[in-house]
Amino acid sequence: MKHHLPAGTTADEPYGLVVTPETAGWEHTALRVLELPAGGAHTFGTGEFEMIVLPLSGSCRVTCDGEVLELRGRRTVFTRVTDFAYVPRDAQVTVTGRGRFALAGARCRERLVPRYGPAGGVPVELRGAGPASRQVNNFGTPEGFPYADKLIACEVLTPGGCWSSFPPHKHDEETPAESVLEEIYYFEVEGPSGMAYQRVYGSTDVLEEVRTGDVVLIPHGWHGPSMAVPGHDLYYLNVMAGPSEERAWRICDDPAHTWIRETWTTQAVDPRLPLTSVEER
Repeated sequence: MKHHLPAGTTADEPYGLVVTPETAGWEHTALRVLELPAGGAHTFGTGEFEMIVLPLSGSCRVTCDGEVLELRGRRTVFTRVTDFAYVPRDAQVTVTGRGRFALAGARCRERLVPRYGPAGGVPVELRGAGPASRQVNNFGTPEGFPYADKLIACEVLTPGGCWSSFPPHKHDEETPAESVLEEIYYFEVEGPSGMAYQRVYGSTDVLEEVRTGDVVLIPHGWHGPSMAVPGHDLYYLNVMAGPSEERAWRICDDPAHTWIRETWTTQAVDPRLPLTSVEER
């Protein structure tokens, strides 16, 4: 299984990125990035997957089951918290607009209803402290968006020079404290020469330089840190799903590093955070 997918290596027009359970070698989690020119439109079937249409750049109209959902979107992932659209399984969906749109998907059983997710309703969390500071936009988590069957998704923004996904953690066992979730990390880095690094270890081994458009697949194992190099803010989209009946994100820290959480009580959150809000940056 190849865990690091550089930008463009999975492109299949009109998608700049395609990750399916079949290509990833797992069962539940999927992600596509739809690229539309001015006046562009694309229709697709969701099949067994519920999805969230999330503007990465640009704006669009999402039509599904007779519902028309207008997404204001944003210029880039570094300029604004965006609105989004949830679409159910077994649906025909048309996206009309201009820009790049993440289609985060999870294989599911329940067929729910299309929903609009306003940007103002996205819970924005500042997590960690000091050099482990980051911003988490919980647009598709069970707490932030309780209207999905299996899909869990969020955005993380890390100021240049900081580490996120730290302490390293995992979610590959079904226990009272942990849930089994396959996970996709999709990265964007601010600046034309921007780069960052991602570590996964244990039962999966990754240490890769990542750039805008890259993906890291995490079927299991400890993951973190995600390292933003100085001068370049880091964004990643996390998409998760698994076999559990409960839609829950429960994690277990690597015991060798969990002590770092105690240091946050004596450090301030990086003053550059939040990097984005509902208002355009």
